[in-house]
Amino acid sequence: MRDGEVLIGQRRADQPMASLWEFPGGKIEAGESPQQALARELIEELGIRASIGPPVTRIRHNYRHGGAVDLQFFSVREFVGEIQNRIYQQVRWVKLAELPAYEFLAADRALIRDLAAGKLL
Repeated sequence: MRDGEVLIGQRRADQPMASLWEFPGGKIEAGESPQQALARELIEELGIRASIGPPVTRIRHNYRHGGAVDLQFFSVREFVGEIQNRIYQQVRWVKLAELPAYEFLAADRALIRDLAAGKLL
């Protein structure tokens, strides 16, 4: 987060759930904590070394096709390096109040409403 904005990424056309927006991050690998996984993913996806802050929220989302994901969101207020878009169609800094204007992954939508309403961060 910087100056009341958060960084979001749009999935590429060749990815599942193409063109939807999401927050950078990814799967936890064996032996990693959620914070370590996010730090690794931010290096891989954006080329930055981030200081992972406190947890923001945790969401369990059940998809209609039967799959489920357990998402953990953390605040990142400091990082070193220039953001490089390594995996997304595009990345943007967006004000919290503007988040609902973007089409996010279904699992992120409740979080988007809460962020935009000022309930988190």
